[in-house]
Amino acid sequence: MRDKNKIQLSKEKREDMISAIKSYFYDERGEELGDLASGKFLDFVIDKLAPEFYNQGVYDCYNYMNRSIDDLLSIQKY
Repeated sequence: MRDKNKIQLSKEKREDMISAIKSYFYDERGEELGDLASGKFLDFVIDKLAPEFYNQGVYDCYNYMNRSIDDLLSIQKY
């Protein structure tokens, strides 16, 4: 059963991300990672780091929406 709160990726997006991880490690560190190691690293990022980025996006959206609501009040007619 899938965890409904876990970030889900399509097969194609996951493959693209694994490829990007492999390229990064090779270009930046001179290390050749295989698909398994890159997939495990991606899983770590999704499980441990991505929720913080997601939550920051929610917070930023919340602040943006609040500012937009305040702007909406400025067009009232009296």
